[in-house]
Amino acid sequence: MAKYLLIMRGTDESNAAMMADIDEMMATTRSFIEEAVKAGVLLAAEGLDDPAQGVVVDFSGEVPVVTDGPYGETKELFGGFFLLDVASKAEAVEWARRVPVARGTKIEIRRVPGSDEVPQAGA
Repeated sequence: MAKYLLIMRGTDESNAAMMADIDEMMATTRSFIEEAVKAGVLLAAEGLDDPAQGVVVDFSGEVPVVTDGPYGETKELFGGFFLLDVASKAEAVEWARRVPVARGTKIEIRRVPGSDEVPQAGA
């Protein structure tokens, strides 16, 4: 089994659509989560707070610069994630296709390398 992170990326428009019918979205999301738990593949799932409440620490210069949200570029906000333990990327894609989202949302799928795949100091 491998871990895959399903990263929810919404836009201002898709986030507004989701919030317009938040009760239905929450109900369908709870159903999706229950299904993933029953299948034994869900390791974690979290949504994130409004981006206006966040900060960015930018290491581009010699001294880190902290900037409060909202951010200048909001075309693809990172809104939350699901962490799945599945057999393959294809299975992660199949789960991602079932996530209830508003039109315009994207889900980025990234494999989480195991500790045996991360270079070790002195190796």
